[in-house]
Amino acid sequence: QVQLVESGGGLVQAGDSLRLSCAASGRTFSTARMGWFRQAPGKEREFVAVISKSTGFTYYADSVKGRFTISRDNTKNTVYLQMNNLKPEDTAIYYCAAKIDASRLIATTPAEYDSWGQGTQVTVSS
Repeated sequence: QVQLVESGGGLVQAGDSLRLSCAASGRTFSTARMGWFRQAPGKEREFVAVISKSTGFTYYADSVKGRFTISRDNTKNTVYLQMNNLKPEDTAIYYCAAKIDASRLIATTPAEYDSWGQGTQVTVSS
């Protein structure tokens, strides 16, 4: 497993942007498939975006496609989520997740990840 620490959340207005960061410990980061999930009050944790371990292939939930961008910097052991044109329905706790030595390029369910951060709150006011 790897330890993950998210940062960058906050309170913004609709239409604003935020960039979340997730710093990972250990030397296995480059072998990890990295994902972002979110959980709103009373709702299940849902997939947001994923980036593969080597090729940097990305995949997004339909609800954020065209507005959010996931990226990674293996030299800094960090994955990012750039969120543009935020909407009130984006309000949630955002979690970073990792799967070391993942065999599958892309995964969209929480069960396919074995390391999680503590989460960072994103609140978008209308």
